[in-house]
Amino acid sequence: MPTEVEPVTIPDFKTWKSQHRRIAMLTAYDFATARLLDAAGVDCLLVGDSLGTVIQGWETTLRVTIDQIVYHAEMVARAARHALVVADLPFLSYQVSPRQALRSAGRILKETNCQAVKLEGGRKMARTIKALVEAEIPVMGHVGLRPQAIRRLGAYRVQRSAEEILDDVHAVVEAGAFAVVVECIPRELAARITEEIPIPTIGIGAGPHCDGQVLVAHDLLGLLDEFHPKFVRRYAELGEQIRTAVAAYVADVAEGRFPGERESFR
Repeated sequence: MPTEVEPVTIPDFKTWKSQHRRIAMLTAYDFATARLLDAAGVDCLLVGDSLGTVIQGWETTLRVTIDQIVYHAEMVARAARHALVVADLPFLSYQVSPRQALRSAGRILKETNCQAVKLEGGRKMARTIKALVEAEIPVMGHVGLRPQAIRRLGAYRVQRSAEEILDDVHAVVEAGAFAVVVECIPRELAARITEEIPIPTIGIGAGPHCDGQVLVAHDLLGLLDEFHPKFVRRYAELGEQIRTAVAAYVADVAEGRFPGERESFR
């Protein structure tokens, strides 16, 4: 009999904050990977618009559509037995108006088994976050470096405007978000934010003092060679292992070593 697992819920995040219990979060985009990450004990799976770069091969996240998020989120949420599943609202699926955001977020929750959505922005998105929360849609905020703003920013770099970031964070908190991702900000600022606000901070490139951490799973597993951000620790080199395994398969097929007696039927 399979072991019963306790699913993570939105209230758990507030409880964990008060208990100083760290939160482990990773991205996932498909059933098989999500099942593995979930079984390993990850607390939260993010169906990120980072799928535009790591799955689709684009240079930015801007091309990702709501249809694509729903497609991937349905698979991930179906795989998760323990982890809370959060789906990104992609570029221009929520910025036009709170009404548009309600349609997009509502569709994700209705068509997948995700428990929450994540959106980028602070003060400018506070009204939208509030509207979603009032409609009973849990929201995870995202401040600091915002990949959807890459055209304005010009490059992915550390965000150092402390006053602006603090204002954004507090606006997200007051609007009712249950957690907030803080990306690429100085560790001292992240520590101050974590101390000041009542909801968990999930850091990415924000130092060790956040309430939790998030990474793109492909970076952690060493599946992509082109991108090596400073804030990533590679726990495996699966890309090299896959290349080695496939090269061995190609050689075995070419030399007639596969399939052999063991892989054949009589």
